[in-house]
Amino acid sequence: MEENSSRICLTSVKATVLELFGLEKSPGDAPANPEVIRLNGGEKIDRAVIYNPDAVALWLYDKYREKFTPALENSDTAVPLRSVMPSVTPVCFASMYTGVMPEEHGIIKYMKPVLTCETLFDRMIAAGKKCAICSTKGDSISKIFLERDMDYFIYPTVRQVNKKALQLIKKDRYDLLVIYNGNYDYTMHHNGPEAKKSLRVLEKNNAVFSKIAGSIRRYYRNHRVFYGFCPDHGCHEIDGNAGSHGLDCEEDMNIIHFYGIKEAEK
Repeated sequence: MEENSSRICLTSVKATVLELFGLEKSPGDAPANPEVIRLNGGEKIDRAVIYNPDAVALWLYDKYREKFTPALENSDTAVPLRSVMPSVTPVCFASMYTGVMPEEHGIIKYMKPVLTCETLFDRMIAAGKKCAICSTKGDSISKIFLERDMDYFIYPTVRQVNKKALQLIKKDRYDLLVIYNGNYDYTMHHNGPEAKKSLRVLEKNNAVFSKIAGSIRRYYRNHRVFYGFCPDHGCHEIDGNAGSHGLDCEEDMNIIHFYGIKEAEK
């Protein structure tokens, strides 16, 4: 895929999910992603599951396409998106789920305050929808969206998060479920984005998404479901066999999302 600084921003995620549910976005929010809206075909969904693996860059997809086979096989489209600056986790996920840029939602550097502005979760809750977040303790998603009338499942390890997420899908209690995995980000910071250990974790992220998609097909049979593999920012290599992000460069700003629609069984 060609580099494109004008591609759709990850702020589109909030309005995209709301429109798929048949709900209106707030006036100041970024517009929905037109490719996903076309994919949906005009019908409403009644469930959404968003998997958020951290730091998965577009260049990784371009260079190691075979490692993304599970994501490709379990989605309907792969969409390049643009992140926000600074390209660090709390800033980016705040932008993804508020639908606005950092200067509007207020997280403008690496900090994890509870957001007081409107989020996707607030819009869903106001519409009578049940929401849940499943994340590792201390990470951005486990902190910046607190203090809402929703459920939080926070665990010490990624393995526990993913086990619980699959259980929640099986129990079919939530209209919107958000699942966070920070293991690739952690590993690439310590070993570099292309280290064997890092690439193995990237494969694990893809395998987890495949399991999530499989569980959606098995347990959400009577639901029309939107689901996605939705990272926050990319990454680049630095000296010392390590990795980083946070810059306004193509490696950090260009990301790849995978989206799918599962039809309800007749």
